[in-house]
Formats: sequence, structure tokens, C-alpha cells
Amino acid sequence: MTTAAQTHYFEAEVKEVLDLVIHSLYSHKDVFLRELISNASDALDRLRHAALTNGDLMGDGGELGIFLDPDESQGVLRVCDNGIGMTRDELVQNLGTIASSGTRKFLDAMKEHGSDDLPELIGRFGVGFYSVFMVADEVVVETRSADEETGWRWASSGGGEYTLEEVADLPRGTVVALQLKEAEVGTEESADKKADDEMDDPRRFLQPWVLRDLVRRWSDFVEYPIQLEVEKPAPPPEEGEEPGEPELVLDTLNSQQPLWTRSKDEITSAEYEQFYEHLAGWGKPLETLHLKTEGTLEYSALVFIPEQAPFDLSDPARAKARISLYVRRVRIQEECEELLPSWLRFVVGVVESSDLPLNVSREAIQTDGRVRQIQRHLVRKLLDTLANLLQEDRKRYEQFWEAFGVVLKEGIWGGDDDNNRISKLCLFHTSKDEGWRTLAEVKADLGDDADSIGVLVAPDRKTALASAHLEAQTAADREVVLLTDPVDEWMLQRLTTFEETPLKAIDRGDAGLDDEDTRKEREARDEDKKDFLAALRSAIGDQVSKVRFSSRLKDSPAVLVGDEGAYSGHMERMLRRAGHELPPSQRVLEINPDHVLVRALEKLHIADAASPRVHDAGELLLGQALIREGGVPTDPARFSELLTGLMGEVLS
Repeated sequence: MTTAAQTHYFEAEVKEVLDLVIHSLYSHKDVFLRELISNASDALDRLRHAALTNGDLMGDGGELGIFLDPDESQGVLRVCDNGIGMTRDELVQNLGTIASSGTRKFLDAMKEHGSDDLPELIGRFGVGFYSVFMVADEVVVETRSADEETGWRWASSGGGEYTLEEVADLPRGTVVALQLKEAEVGTEESADKKADDEMDDPRRFLQPWVLRDLVRRWSDFVEYPIQLEVEKPAPPPEEGEEPGEPELVLDTLNSQQPLWTRSKDEITSAEYEQFYEHLAGWGKPLETLHLKTEGTLEYSALVFIPEQAPFDLSDPARAKARISLYVRRVRIQEECEELLPSWLRFVVGVVESSDLPLNVSREAIQTDGRVRQIQRHLVRKLLDTLANLLQEDRKRYEQFWEAFGVVLKEGIWGGDDDNNRISKLCLFHTSKDEGWRTLAEVKADLGDDADSIGVLVAPDRKTALASAHLEAQTAADREVVLLTDPVDEWMLQRLTTFEETPLKAIDRGDAGLDDEDTRKEREARDEDKKDFLAALRSAIGDQVSKVRFSSRLKDSPAVLVGDEGAYSGHMERMLRRAGHELPPSQRVLEINPDHVLVRALEKLHIADAASPRVHDAGELLLGQALIREGGVPTDPARFSELLTGLMGEVLS
């Protein structure tokens, strides 16, 4: 029995996704079967996990598995599972909306990459179910949740709406029935074109040999049996006997052996890539780490470092590694954040341990010393893998760094950089090299007598290279590390030394180039010209703590310098934009005593100490110093007015 079907409408963004998937993708239509089998496997995992604490959920549903049912006469393919099923609300949430799958980002990526990348983007952005509409005119989903008596039927033709109705007497689990499209009938054409059309015919997915090939190619590692009813020929009759009738038998299409339990010598690179694609949903692995440890703690691990970053890598809600924890082939937790720290959240894989109990809870995982031991071992192995990649294949390592370097540096900020094990893997741009450099390479080039490694924080490399703070460093032929990632300022709070050599921010405190004689000479000049410096300070007011002469400038007239250990100007601006309240910053304005502008101002002050031009010049010097470092003047309108007036005087 059923109730009357109710019509519902897709979210606007879902309609846009459906239109893209249905009309923009020409090839790789077989992606739909991989996605449906993956969904079915997840439903079976969820049921098995839930049954650990509620055995009644299993009921008498039989052996857990996935069943493919092609009906060639009706043109219908059914993908069935006896997993946990869905409630009405879950149907609406999972199929009527895409609230958790980054739909807008999918659409943006589609526009950026074009239709050629759609198969990869489908998995990457979690809209895999909608790939069924590439091959089906209509899709009907019948499902009953394991903890409910009533089932539901969801149906849609991929337009702007779907129907939903209550259905009685459904078995536990989900059946997805696809009314496959018919092949388009064309005019007389070449044999090659005809063969291409046959490969593009959705109804080929009703052929058992096609289904068998796709399952073995994409889903052979799924641990539940994927079965198909096939006709088994009768054995040859004995002499004098009548030929027997063929019988229908269930054929299991996948090997079911989890890849991580097999020997590495038996696994091909293609199988690793297929398993990675099953876990990640898109792309290929850059590095594969397959471990099996024995002794006091036994566990197996198969983890991957991806080639490309997922779209949500920087999302705070996704700050955990996608590592599934298994205990004796049972998945206990899909994303076990205790297995890897958040700064390795780009890692994808599985860990299986036979030492943990099957009914282990989330709270027990958090306090279990064995899980922490697995984490320490995994982290060490992953860092060793990255170190070897850096040493052996610099080009591929730089590819990794461009995708995940920002995240890896979070480990330094988090206090996990014992013995510089993470900072040794960090790559940076520098004032001397457009390519990537390690801190070890910079330190080696500075020489054994270098007392520090200079670093400069800036919003980007172009701004950093234009910084006045680099002038004296460049003149002294000293390489400076350029820090342009938002996390770098936080990283510097922890990364104060590298292999016993201090890291020194050249825009704060002493520039690190003055000897004792130079320092005394500068202080004497400050004392001799204190009235002039005081006049400039008076013009600027409380925007700076002091105005003094500089020994770090060669070409620029002025620069702002922070106190040792203080935030950079760039960091202060980022924090304020993020809504943080900070006390007023009072950095030092250093001016270049050898610059023609500063000399002219000194002469003007000597001739007329009360000249308003000295006052105006002080404001202009501060404003241009702020602009030079990527900031803006405190009062842009006032700065513009002064600059316009000065230009008018010069031009007249």
C-alpha cells in the first residue's frame, strides 16, 4: 500500500547541478555505477557500525551485500542494498538538497575547469548521485530505514521537481531503479561513429558483461559482495541423457578482499589508484604508504598523499584527516581524527587494528594509548616519506608543497616541530630566488658565520620584494626568506630557531646588520638632529612611537619598524579585518639620512623650524611607508589632499 505522492521542488542550485551533469557530460557515463555502489557500501558500513550497539537493527535481512538487477525487457537497472536505509527526512536532505556537498563551489569549479573535468569534479564535490541522470530518463528510489517500519519512494525525471510517497512492506535497505535512456537513432554513418554510439548507449549497462567489467575496474575492493544473477549452463549430458536446463545463480563480481590486507608485492599501481579514487572520490595519489606492523601493537595502514588539494581543505569544519578506522574488518569510525593531527588532514586512507575492541567508543578512542601510538608511528612514517620525496624528486615535492604546504606549516604553529622535523620540509620563496628554497639551503648559503636567518612577512611575494626593509639586506648580499602565507606569522611564534640558528624578522627590532660602531654613529646623529626628528614626530602624532634615523635604508626615504616580537603590520591588518580588536600600534618611523628628500627637509627645518611644509612632509613620509608595505594611510583623504597640493606646487 502507498499514500498519495507529494510533489516537491529541488533547490535552485540542485537544478543547476542537474542541468550541468545531464547536458554537459558526453563521456565517462559509467561514473554513475561507481557512485551508486559507493553509496550502497556506505549504507552497509553504517548499518554494521550501528548494529554494534543495537543488534536488533540487523533483523533477518540476510547477508549484507549489494545486488545488481538488470531488466533488459523493461530497460531498467536496479542497484539494491540491505543497508541502513533512509528516513523521509534523510531522503529529502540527501536527494532533494545538497546542503553538505559544496554545491556552489562545484558550480564555480565547473565554470573554471570545463566539462572535460566533470567526472573528477562529480566525486570531488559529493554530487555523485546526480550522475544517474546522465543515463536515466527517470530514477525511483525505494528505501526503508533499519529503525522504522515504513518505507518511502522518491522519484524524479531530473527536472525541477521530485515526488515523495510513503510505501508499506518494503525490506530494509535501498533500491535505486534507473529507467535507462534509449540510444539515439541516427542516419547512415561510418563504422567508427556507430561503434562510438554503441559505447555511449545507456542501455549497454543492462549487459551482464558490462556490469562485471565496471565492478572489477572500479569496485573490486568493496568488502561486501556485489552480486548479479546470471545464467549458468547445464553440465554436458551423459550418453543417453536429455540435455539439462540452465539455471540462474548469483555471481559475485568483486574479490571483496580489502586492499590493505594484501601483500604490497601483489598490488599494482593501478589497483592503488582505484582504491584511492574510491576513498577520495577524485584525482590520483602523489604518494602511497602501505604499512603492516607486528609486535606489541599490530595494525595495517594504507594511506595516500593526494596530488591536488580538495576544495574544502581550508574549511575549519574539515580540519581532520580522512582516515577510516577498522577493527577486524569492521569500520568503527569514518573520519578518525585521533589517528592523525589536523595539519596532516590532506592524507586519505584506512587503518585497521585487531588489538582494539569492536565496540570501541569515540571517547575510548580519544584516551586509548594504542591509538596514540599508531598516530605517532603514522606521523613519523609520513614525514619520512615526504623527506624522501624532497630528497629524491624535488619537482614532485614542489607539486605537493604548492597544494598542501600551508596546512603542513600548521604543525609548526601547533608545537609539533620537534627537532625541526616539519620545518626541514618547508619550502619558501626568498629575496634571491624565484624558485622554492628550504631553510637548510638558505642557511648553508649564508655561511657558518651567519648569526641569524632573516625573514620578512608580507601579503605576497611582489609586495615583499618591493619592501624597503630589503634594501640593506640586498646591499649586504644577504638572502631573506619571504613569508607570504597567513599562517606564517603564527608559525614564527614557534619557529624561532632552525638548527640552532635564530630566525629574525627584519622589519622588527634591529635589522641585524649594524655593528657597534654603526649603532653608536646612528644614536649620535639622532641626538644631534633631535629637534628635526621631534618636528616630524609632532606632525605624525601618536601614529608612531618615535622617529629616528635609519641604517637599514639605501634608496627609500622612510620605513616603519616594529618592536622585537611584535606583530608585523600585515598581521595587524589581517586581524583587524577579521574583527579582532587590537591596541593601537606604535611602530617606529625610520628615515634615511642620505636620501635627497630627507636632506632637503633638514635644510628647510634649519631655515624655518615652524614651516608647515615640514609638518606636511612628516605625514606624507608615514603614508608612503604604509603604502609601501601593503597598507593604507590612516587618513586617506588627508594624504590625498597633501599629495595633490605638493604636486600642484611642483607643476606650477
